Amino acid sequence: MHASSSTLEDRPIALLVDDDTNVSDAMSDLLNSVGIETISFSSAREVLEAKLPDRPSCFVLDVRMPGLSGLDLQRHLHVNGIDIPIIFLTGHGDIAMSVEAMKAGAVDFLTKPVRDQTFLDVVTKAIATDVARREVAQASRKHAVSFDSLTMRERQVLRAVVGGALNKQIAYELGISEITVKLHRSNMMKKMHVKSLTQLFAAWQFLPESVRLGDD
Repeated sequence: MHASSSTLEDRPIALLVDDDTNVSDAMSDLLNSVGIETISFSSAREVLEAKLPDRPSCFVLDVRMPGLSGLDLQRHLHVNGIDIPIIFLTGHGDIAMSVEAMKAGAVDFLTKPVRDQTFLDVVTKAIATDVARREVAQASRKHAVSFDSLTMRERQVLRAVVGGALNKQIAYELGISEITVKLHRSNMMKKMHVKSLTQLFAAWQFLPESVRLGDD
């Protein structure tokens, strides 16, 4: 991806974690050759102490490193709410390790040596996964802001509408007139920045589960 066609925030970056600098350098050169920037870390601790870039990315983790292992780092990232996709690349893997890594959400578990194209394909897939995750998170934040702007009555109407209730049913349930329901419904649609029920349902699905369950 060229800088001229995208902003820095959109450009992919791979986060390489390996205590062998020769391996990191080789991976970095390969990824750079196809337009994927890299940052190299020599330990899991360095990752946990770093400010990670807010860009489409993925981790490429060695399993066995001094101090925290790659699997340990995977657990720490999960606990800290960091959902960047993870690829394991190791010369010391076994079936038990790969099963543990994949069950914990790793994109893939590769063993050295690995073909360049295989490695690039897996990294590309992981970054595409992160792009999709970031788009969902961005949409969720946007719709949550819109939802926060609604009055209590507008939220009640919204929940009733997405639940399939008709205006007269909503009026009966809330003890207000059907005209008032229509007014709240119109205001709610404007604040949610939607023009149809289809768009409203889509926005609703992006809202946090706690909001959809009525825990706001």
